[in-house]
Amino acid sequence: MAAGGYGRYRAVIFAAMFVGYTLYYFNRKTFSFVMPAVMAEVPLGKDDLGLITSSQSAAYAISKFISGVLSDQMSARWLFSSGLLMVGLVNVVFSWSSTVMAFAGLWFLNGLAQGLGWPPCGKILRKWFEPSQFGTWWAILSTSMNLAGGLGPIVAALVSMNYDWRKTLSFSGFTCVVVSFVCLVLVKNEPSDVGLPNIEQGAKKGKKGSSSDNSTLTELLLSPYLWVLSTGYLVVFGVKTCCTDWGQLFLIQERGQSMLVGSSYMSALEIGGLVGSIAAGYLSDRAVAKVGLSSYGNPRHALLLSMMAGMCVSMFLFRVTVTGDSPKENHFWTVALQPLADLTGLKEHELWILTLGAVFGFSSYGPIALFGVIANESAPANLCGTSHAIVALMANVGGFLAGLPFSTIAKHYSWATAFWVAEVTCIAGTVAFFFLRNIRTKMGRISRKAD
Repeated sequence: MAAGGYGRYRAVIFAAMFVGYTLYYFNRKTFSFVMPAVMAEVPLGKDDLGLITSSQSAAYAISKFISGVLSDQMSARWLFSSGLLMVGLVNVVFSWSSTVMAFAGLWFLNGLAQGLGWPPCGKILRKWFEPSQFGTWWAILSTSMNLAGGLGPIVAALVSMNYDWRKTLSFSGFTCVVVSFVCLVLVKNEPSDVGLPNIEQGAKKGKKGSSSDNSTLTELLLSPYLWVLSTGYLVVFGVKTCCTDWGQLFLIQERGQSMLVGSSYMSALEIGGLVGSIAAGYLSDRAVAKVGLSSYGNPRHALLLSMMAGMCVSMFLFRVTVTGDSPKENHFWTVALQPLADLTGLKEHELWILTLGAVFGFSSYGPIALFGVIANESAPANLCGTSHAIVALMANVGGFLAGLPFSTIAKHYSWATAFWVAEVTCIAGTVAFFFLRNIRTKMGRISRKAD
C-alpha cells in the first residue's frame, strides 16, 4: 500500500514538474525562437542581441545560485511555482515592448525568475526518489529542456504563420501563469507532507562512515573537486549556449542556409540532447551500481569525458564542413546520406547539418545532466543544494560569456571565428578534466576511516 502511495505521488509530482519546467525553458528561449521576426520589426544589431541574451544569463546565474541555497531552507514547491508565475508575467509584458532597453530589462527579470526553477526540482527529486534512481530521474526531468528547445522553434514558426511574435509571447506567458497554480497544488516537498515516511538518503552499501552530513560551508568551499566541476560545467554550458543561441544565425548569415534549415538544426540539437540526457543518466547509474561511489574518482567520469570529446568533434565538423557551397560540393557524407535523402525528400547537405546538430545535442546535454548529478551526490547531504547552486552559478557564467562577449567576437571577426574560439575552449576543458578525473571527489569533511 505504501509503495503504491509512493508510486502515485511520484507520478503526479514528476509530471507536474516536467510540464512546469518545459514551460520554464520554452519561455527562457522565446526571444531566440522569434528572433528573426523581432529583427524584421525592430532594428537590432549584434551588440543589441548580445546585450539582451547576456542580461538574461547574468540574472539567471545570480538567481539560480540564490535559489539553490534557499531550496535548503524553504518550501521547494513555492519557489518553483512562484518562479513560473513570474516568468509568464514577464513574457506577457515583453510582448508589449519595442525598445532595446525594455527588451534587455525585461529579459533580465525573466532570468531572475528562471533561476527559481531547477534547484527546487533537484531538491524534490532527492526527497522522493531512491539514491540508486536519482541520476536517471534527474536526466529524464532535464529532457524537458530538450522537449521545449526541440519543439519550440517549430511551434513558434507555426504560430507565427497566423499570429505575430507578440501574440506568440503573450499566449506562452498566459500558459505559464495557469500552470504555475496547477504545480502549486500538485507538487509536494517530501513524502511526509502526504503522510508517507521520508526516504533515507544514507550512504551506499559498503561505504559506511563516508557520509559527511555535518560538513560546514567552509569545508565545502575548500574542496578542490567543487571547483573542478564548476570549471568543467562553465565550459560545457557556455559552449552549448553558443550553439543554441547563435547556431541558427551562423547558418543563415554566414553559411547561406535557409531559415528552415536553421530552425531544423536547432530542433535536431534539442532532440539529440533529449536522448543524450536520458542515456547519460541511465548509463552512469549502471556504472555506479557496478562499482559504487568512492572518495576518489567517480564512475560517471568515463561517460562524461566521452561526451565532452563528442562535443569537440561535432563542433569542428559543424564549423569546417558546412559552407555556403554545401549543396554543390561532393563530400564523403553526401554519398552516405543519399539513400536517406531519397527517402525523406531532404537534400544531403541538409541531413548532414541535422546530423551534426543531433550529435552535438547528444554530446552536450549528457554532460550537463551529469555535472548536476555529480555535484549533488558528491556533496554533504546538508549542503547538496548549495553545492549544486555553486556549480550552476559557474555554468551560467559560461552562459553569460556566450552572449555579448561571443557576439562581440563575431562582430569584429566572424561567426566562424567565434565558434572556433568556443571549439578550442571545449578541447582545453576536456583535456584538463581528463587529467584531474581521479582527484578526491568526496566534498566536505570525510572521516579518516573512510579516507
